Amino acid sequence: MTAKKISIGGRPSKQLPADSQQWVDDREAQPEKEKMKRLTIDVSESLHRLIKTDCAQRGVKIADEVRAMLKQKYDKS
Repeated sequence: MTAKKISIGGRPSKQLPADSQQWVDDREAQPEKEKMKRLTIDVSESLHRLIKTDCAQRGVKIADEVRAMLKQKYDKS
């Protein structure tokens, strides 16, 4: 039996930005993201297959597609 050696790297270093105050200012300038809520719906297998096929062909996630449709209908701001 051969002894297998596994090397484990050292601890990662905590890299602080060169200008910590600039980092704080940048963090405060970022707009706060709105929290997301989960919505669950039931659809027929045939409808799901149509949606999934269409989204896959276009390289879009189903969730992104549904969010866009809901936003178009309800987000009147």
